[in-house]
Amino acid sequence: MTNRAPAAPAAPAAPERRMWPLYAAGFTTAFGAHSIAANLGAHSAGAVTSVLVLGGLLALYDGAEVLLKPVFGTLADRVGARPVLLGGLLAFAAASAVYAVAGSPGWLWAARLGQGAAASAFSPSASALVARLNPAAKHGRAFGGYGFCKSLGYTLGPLLGGVLVWAGGLRLLFAVAAVLGAAVAGWAALSVPVVPPLPKERQTVLDLARRLADPAFLTPTAALAAATAALSVGVGFLPVSGRAAGLGTVTTGAAVSVLAACAAVVQPRAGRALDERRLTARTGLAAGLALTAAGLACATLPGLTGILACATLTGTGAGLITPLGFAALAAVTPAERLGQTMGAAELGREVGDAGGPLLVATVASAATLDYGFGALGVVVGVGAVVAACRRPVARGCEPQGRGRPENPEG
Repeated sequence: MTNRAPAAPAAPAAPERRMWPLYAAGFTTAFGAHSIAANLGAHSAGAVTSVLVLGGLLALYDGAEVLLKPVFGTLADRVGARPVLLGGLLAFAAASAVYAVAGSPGWLWAARLGQGAAASAFSPSASALVARLNPAAKHGRAFGGYGFCKSLGYTLGPLLGGVLVWAGGLRLLFAVAAVLGAAVAGWAALSVPVVPPLPKERQTVLDLARRLADPAFLTPTAALAAATAALSVGVGFLPVSGRAAGLGTVTTGAAVSVLAACAAVVQPRAGRALDERRLTARTGLAAGLALTAAGLACATLPGLTGILACATLTGTGAGLITPLGFAALAAVTPAERLGQTMGAAELGREVGDAGGPLLVATVASAATLDYGFGALGVVVGVGAVVAACRRPVARGCEPQGRGRPENPEG
């Protein structure tokens, strides 16, 4: 990308203990989104009176993220990512406590909106700090660990949320979310070093548009969106395919767990392979998209074989894409603009999260679910071809201003 600032001074990577609060922040946003969403419809009869109301409550969290992640990402560049991270975690705890204390339907709406807005602050800030606190040579491993913990939140959220709701109702789940947000905020305040904002040149709207339209930004962001779309479709529609094939809920639930487990297990390994130069971002993204497209195609096969093949290949492909996509974005972004870039990339993922199921549902309503899976598979497959044909960027030739992380306590 153009108009880059002078390089930042080199510094060693942050100790591993400094990274764990950031990984915990990734777990928190995933747990907050999925644990409550999975239990709203069945365990909040007083607040959820119709499918329309349920849809509105589910949309509040994601809608807030779509609107606010780029805003808070830019704010993190302006005032520093650490204050936005801490403020977002504390706001998440406060929003969760609102419904835990009040418990009325009106406060449930306010709590979900507040949780989504707070996650919009601390999620891109955590991603930016993962990049700032590690040199480019360790970005793959760092983002692999972050993605692994986030995948754990997505995987365990519905299960742990269900146990908590069974034990004490929806208010207990919100209370645990409040304690989790406050605990991670305290941990981050004690462990994450101060990373001051970097001076930067004035950026016009046209400069921002040019930067976000650069293929170096668009390619990994589109890959991240495709991976998120495929995961969302797998979680939402594989159980439907299972029921149509006469499979029980336990079997289809296990298949969805395979999807999430593959994504979680592959991410650290993919990041490590990138850092050790056994894999390039271009090759990894193309391979991940190809595996994801193949997985979606397998969903059209009959019975348990097709469902398990879809879950395994799609989860593996998404696990490849996620750490490599974020590492590629960090490698081509000036350090002073990391928050803005991560916020925009997170917005791309939210678009994929909503757009993938919408595409599949639209095609399935006009034809069958198999055609819906196939349509998304074609889109992802085209992305794999584009990623494979894109001109590679030499490793170690990151943009000026990327430099090494500022870690005064390292």
